[in-house]
Amino acid sequence: MSNYNLAVLDGDGIGPEVIAEAIKVLDVVAEKFGHVFHYTYAPVGAVAIDQTGDPLPGETLDLCKRSDALLFGAIGHPRFDNDPTAKVRPEQGLLRLRKELGLYANLRPVAGYAELADLSPLRPERMKGVDMLIVRELTGGIYFGEKGRKDDGNTAYDTCTYTRMEIERIVRMGFQEARARRGKLTLVDKANVMETSRLWREITRELAKENEDVDLNFMFVDNAAMQLILNPAQFDVIVTSNMFGDILSDASSVLAGSLGLLPSSSVGARVGMFEPIHGSWPEGAGQDRANPVAAILSAAMLLDHLELREEATAVRAAVNRTLASGAGTEDLRPREALGTRAFGDRIAGAL
Repeated sequence: MSNYNLAVLDGDGIGPEVIAEAIKVLDVVAEKFGHVFHYTYAPVGAVAIDQTGDPLPGETLDLCKRSDALLFGAIGHPRFDNDPTAKVRPEQGLLRLRKELGLYANLRPVAGYAELADLSPLRPERMKGVDMLIVRELTGGIYFGEKGRKDDGNTAYDTCTYTRMEIERIVRMGFQEARARRGKLTLVDKANVMETSRLWREITRELAKENEDVDLNFMFVDNAAMQLILNPAQFDVIVTSNMFGDILSDASSVLAGSLGLLPSSSVGARVGMFEPIHGSWPEGAGQDRANPVAAILSAAMLLDHLELREEATAVRAAVNRTLASGAGTEDLRPREALGTRAFGDRIAGAL
């Protein structure tokens, strides 16, 4: 029997509701495969600001550092979004968490479901065979570079900076992920304009000599955005910088037809964080309407991280069977409409 310590930061809005269903599924995994998951809850985001004045309290960070993995719900609340003068914001906690835990890579899988093809904004024939992974660098680039104002506030600047170390580690991960999938890696950059992108391309070519079994190609970010619409099935693994990854992963997230279907992970040296991409949706909180699939599939990525591959495969298969049965929450326009808890029950039952 294996024991694992999981930090649970369910956060704001619908976060607690969808994470409850992910834990429901993990409990079935524990029983079915003979594991013990120890869950310790801690506040983060707006709820943590309300309780402590800090979006990432010290106790929460300490818990995360000593855990085997972190299951994360969502953060954010309109009262902060609508107040440009707010000095403390929920998102600050997430950025600090990534930095403190060394979470330098964000992984977002995007796949189509045949039974949900009518939900995609693309024609069904363009969604056929879509199964990609976007690997986004998470701790460098323009988001973390020097920024400021000058000329009495009339000129603003944001500096994009990358080091060889930052690029090498994320590109190596891209090659590793591609090798475990279909063996194709696409570096997305803007090397015709940006010096940082030219360094990305230079280092990637160097690493390609160590990874000749992976088919490598390069694509400018503007073309990549277009190709995500014209022919998304061409992509296997995309590796890219922080800003480009932020934009492309959000653009790709609509392909499957619902944000409620898409999981993600943020990984680094040891502790990984696993979260649905859909955000906090405070308007839907407490109404038993939120789709728990993204949180459940995030739990499957957590199991992969713990090297529980068979367990992760079983969870994904249970989700697929449940979706194929026609059951789902309202965002999926299903034949059998279920609330959050009932949908989670159905998936747990399928497992």
